[in-house]
Amino acid sequence: MNQCLKILQNETNGFIMQVMKRACKPLLDEYLSAFPCVAIIGPRQCGKTTLAGSLPADWRRFDLERASDRDLVARDPDLFFRLHPRQVVIDEAQLLPDLFAALRVAVDADRSSAGRFVITGSSSPSLVRHVSETLAGRIATIELAAFSWSEVHPSADGPGFAELLADRSATAARFLTLRPRGDIRQVHDYWLRGGYPEPWLKPGDRFRAMWMSQYVKTYVERDVGRLFPGLDQDRFRLFLQHLAGLSGTIINNADVARGLGVSPPTARDYFEIAHGTFLWRRLPPYVKQATKRLVKHSKGHLRDSGLLHRLLHLADLDSLLGHPQAGRSWESMVSEEILRQLEWRGLDCGAFFYRTSAGAEIDLVLEGDVGLVPIEIKYTHTIDRRRLAALREFVAERGCRYGLVITNDSEPRLLDEAIVAIPFSHL
Repeated sequence: MNQCLKILQNETNGFIMQVMKRACKPLLDEYLSAFPCVAIIGPRQCGKTTLAGSLPADWRRFDLERASDRDLVARDPDLFFRLHPRQVVIDEAQLLPDLFAALRVAVDADRSSAGRFVITGSSSPSLVRHVSETLAGRIATIELAAFSWSEVHPSADGPGFAELLADRSATAARFLTLRPRGDIRQVHDYWLRGGYPEPWLKPGDRFRAMWMSQYVKTYVERDVGRLFPGLDQDRFRLFLQHLAGLSGTIINNADVARGLGVSPPTARDYFEIAHGTFLWRRLPPYVKQATKRLVKHSKGHLRDSGLLHRLLHLADLDSLLGHPQAGRSWESMVSEEILRQLEWRGLDCGAFFYRTSAGAEIDLVLEGDVGLVPIEIKYTHTIDRRRLAALREFVAERGCRYGLVITNDSEPRLLDEAIVAIPFSHL
């Protein structure tokens, strides 16, 4: 992991320096060794350009938000790629839809050569569609997000959480070898602040509040407004505030529509925009091998805890801990940490939640390269084992290797031979 971001923090009238490494840099290198083109997608200001900037100096970069670069590429995309047939980065590729057909032609002209193009894009469902429809089989995609806990507090002590999940021979007891990445204060600081890089670069509560406010304003007026010019921006801004209260809950579009004063199809479109622009994560229900009546509505959450807390006007830890939504915020933050670690290691996993009509619930269910893994998420230090009946039953009925409980304990603990509790600090 060679790409680093230097972070200055003010501490006792001096400065300390930390080095943050993007965990997906090895995956980017691997994809470039195998595919002609790699797409780095994700929300605005999450570090896509910085990650692309970690490529060797002989790569040329064109930013389509810069008028001169956009004119150069847009004038004749086919000619552009003939003149620049390799080692080219194109930022904000969604701004030029004609680019993708020309890129496909350029790739096919020398299909056997890998590592020729990198494109980045933010806040655009259309980018994902262009990639899947036009460049299928020619491109690999990395979904970048804001800094994860494991990036802010890296550890080199043995295999990490995601590596153990990916090890299909691992038992519950193997997770006892995990070591902490930080202490309980650092965990809560990360939870409160979220992972967007800019507030980590310039620490301070006032700057973080101003930056988050401007981020929301830019997201609505610039990104979403440009992608969906007919959208009622005032109504969508109200929807974002509504989302903060819905984060971590099961979603009923009809109820949301009534609350906003819009039609159910419009509410559904708003959710699709939020999900497609990487602001919101939709978790579908896990309904396979069902032996009970299950809740069929999807669940969802805002993907950055710092942004959620800003929308809820929670400026400090005391306000957060006393808020009725603190538990749901914690659950969302932990879920995102797990999913980011899996994504950045190239592990293909679906993410779901599970709830029966009787109320038995599992917060996160993973299925894919890690097998089938149910995960309960608890803010508490200690766990009442009697409240893990749903997790034990899920493991037994579906033959899972183990179930996990993420907690705020000080060390991992086996709760029985197939259930292990892991502190968030150890992820």
